[in-house]
Amino acid sequence: MLDGPAADESTPCAPPPEGFRRHLYPPNHPRLAGLDHYDAAGYTDAMCHAPLLGDALKWWKQLFESGTFHGITTDGTRRDGLYPLGGHEGAPTGEALTAANALIEAVSETDRQRLVHPLNSKVWRAWMNPEFYLNRFGLRLEEHDDAIRARAHALIRSSVSAQGYELIRNIMATNGFLGELVRLPRLLNENSYNINIFGTPSADEPWGWNLYGHHLCLNCLFIGDQQVFTPIFLGAEPNEIDTGVHAGTVLFTEHQQGGLDLIRALPAELADQAILYHAKRDPAMPAGRVHPADELHLAGMFQDNREIPYEGLNLADCPDHLREATLELVEVFLRYQPDGPRNARLNSVREHLDQTWFCWIGGTDDSSPFYYRIQSPVILIEFDHHAGVFLSNSEPERFHIHTVVRTPNGNDYGAELVRRRTGSPQSLDGPQ
Repeated sequence: MLDGPAADESTPCAPPPEGFRRHLYPPNHPRLAGLDHYDAAGYTDAMCHAPLLGDALKWWKQLFESGTFHGITTDGTRRDGLYPLGGHEGAPTGEALTAANALIEAVSETDRQRLVHPLNSKVWRAWMNPEFYLNRFGLRLEEHDDAIRARAHALIRSSVSAQGYELIRNIMATNGFLGELVRLPRLLNENSYNINIFGTPSADEPWGWNLYGHHLCLNCLFIGDQQVFTPIFLGAEPNEIDTGVHAGTVLFTEHQQGGLDLIRALPAELADQAILYHAKRDPAMPAGRVHPADELHLAGMFQDNREIPYEGLNLADCPDHLREATLELVEVFLRYQPDGPRNARLNSVREHLDQTWFCWIGGTDDSSPFYYRIQSPVILIEFDHHAGVFLSNSEPERFHIHTVVRTPNGNDYGAELVRRRTGSPQSLDGPQ
């Protein structure tokens, strides 16, 4: 018998991992084995030939290539008169204009042709939030040096609030952290994003830019003193960094807790209206309600023309303090925007509170995953917990989060304002 103390008396076992670390795949697990050979393009090309996944990629490509922009509606019919042109919002157009021109001037002629597109280009609609590098437009940040990346970041930073830029950088850092966790840094890193510019940057005429990649998709249009900054997709898997220089970063806590605070504040009769299903994947849901990629959110990539009926609780039936609480939650989702445009959006949302709906799917305790949506004629917000993609949890968990913000009835990408300014439909089906 070996000498020494018995293991169960004085040699404590390591505690089991908690949170997302319980769901790390072991080295050489079939889910990840061999993927370290690929960069983003090679990985996507390989996945195009995979069973099921290849069909999904082909379907997404077809959604992008087909059709024109109409806008998210409740029933297919756009409402008019929602978006006035010529408002004085104090958008940071001048700063963004300077930053955009600096980026354009810094790249080669070949890269300039890749970067700059017509204002009505379908490339606006090319954004994707998964890791798949399917729509290869613009400049890929990881393919350029620090100087070019710095100018791209200057454009982003000039267009958002300080809090918004911090969130964007943290999402990028979290993507890099995920790449380290799963040993796929060529596929998942802080620069796994593409940037594009649309139109000619101007102080008065419409122009814009977008950036898209894993868990981060931004679409920003300027038109004089106004800014439209949707669609956006912000997410993370996991939503925290627990090691390295970014240790302590936790994302979307206010979005998550704010939703819980609102649903818990509802009296029983109103909560009964808001809660559509009490489980995140409730067996009572109709077939197809849980999407294999989008889970429960409805307004993600390639859903620019989706019909999304109102569901749940109409705020017209709520007392003032609950209406104000909903506005406060909307403000959390709009904090990425500069003060002036954000306040303009909030005022617009306030004007339509009687036509605003709040719905919820899932538990309301301290651990259950959930989905919620706030929807009116002028805004659509979604928050959704997801199952693992690069982590192993087969059921939704709170550490994988997707959020979406849209401007319904035709003003995503600022399309309605551009139409009113130019007199021509902004169909977003133009050349690349």
